[in-house]
Amino acid sequence: LMSQQNDHQEDIVLIRLYRSSNDARYIGELYRRYAHLILGVCMKYLKNLADSEDAVMEIFEKLHLDLKKNEVEHPKSWLYMVAKNHCLMKLRKAGLSVEFPEVMPHTPQYDDDFEDFENKEKLIQLLENNMNHLKNEQRLCVELFYLKEKSYKEIVMQTGFSLNEIKSHIQNGKLNLKKMMSK
Repeated sequence: LMSQQNDHQEDIVLIRLYRSSNDARYIGELYRRYAHLILGVCMKYLKNLADSEDAVMEIFEKLHLDLKKNEVEHPKSWLYMVAKNHCLMKLRKAGLSVEFPEVMPHTPQYDDDFEDFENKEKLIQLLENNMNHLKNEQRLCVELFYLKEKSYKEIVMQTGFSLNEIKSHIQNGKLNLKKMMSK
């Protein structure tokens, strides 16, 4: 979890350095950190590797302008939304149907969606703050399973815990988090 907080802080520093210097190396570092995640988002929507790879490049090219215009407090989440919106726009332009209704900025629905996103951001922050209060084994298993999206098998290999121990740590960690967050 500490490394996640450090990554978050480092991402914010990279963005600030880019904004003040206009040096593309900082966007290059964001690309190195997040291109694989953005590719995953693009694959989810575009369902084609070549189109998804092109979209990743378009998104990172667009960041040069977007980072100048937007104050970004949660870079990873913001990049996810940028990628999702980029893919949805590509699908719309291609005349393909999109499961979601078209949403324009400054409509009540857009504002509600944005508020939902901000609420999720606050919930994630609250969750991250409370994770530190879990027992180490619970924190590790919850973090690996939910935040790093590791499989049980990967967690067994990484931690040396048995499958039953991992399931127990995750279940107990979730219960403890719910108790802490309901206070």
